[in-house]
Amino acid sequence: MTQTPSTNTWDLSSDIKEIVISAEQIQQRVKELGSIISRDYAGKNPILIGVLKGVVFFMADLLRAVTIPTELDFLSITHYASGSSRGNVRLLKDLEVPIQGRHILFVEDVIDTGLTLNYLLQTLRARGPASLEVCVLFNKNRTRLINIPLKYKGFDLPDRFVVGYGLDYQEKYRNLPYIGLLKPHIFQNY
Repeated sequence: MTQTPSTNTWDLSSDIKEIVISAEQIQQRVKELGSIISRDYAGKNPILIGVLKGVVFFMADLLRAVTIPTELDFLSITHYASGSSRGNVRLLKDLEVPIQGRHILFVEDVIDTGLTLNYLLQTLRARGPASLEVCVLFNKNRTRLINIPLKYKGFDLPDRFVVGYGLDYQEKYRNLPYIGLLKPHIFQNY
């Protein structure tokens, strides 16, 4: 991140090499998804479930775009085994509402390998929901190791490391309203 010496503030956008998906494109697609979800779940009072932290931006905008009654809940997880995203998953925060017999829409910001999402979906299926579908805003299909059926999808992402709209690098850049590529001097591994 570039720091402005005189004001001692951070300018996150100066670290972006290229905008991959604009804020306007994201907001338009979120509105479209909200409309489709509202139609598909009319009269079902679904529970939208997401995993903290990255999904917060998408979930908030999606909820504003959905026009039917819904409930909301979150899970929080951690990966262990040397901090690898391919290690085991441990639940840090479980759901607060029971989901047995309920219509569940699992909302995800990005799906890469599918390993974590597969684990979470199995965990939720074991609780007996009436239905369980997935809505993802950013899909990285080229890195998928497990096929996950996606009922709702926003965008396919290139197989590159991107930040913004909930996606982070070292817990930074989540608050950018678009998806962008970091400049090489910021992030050397991708």
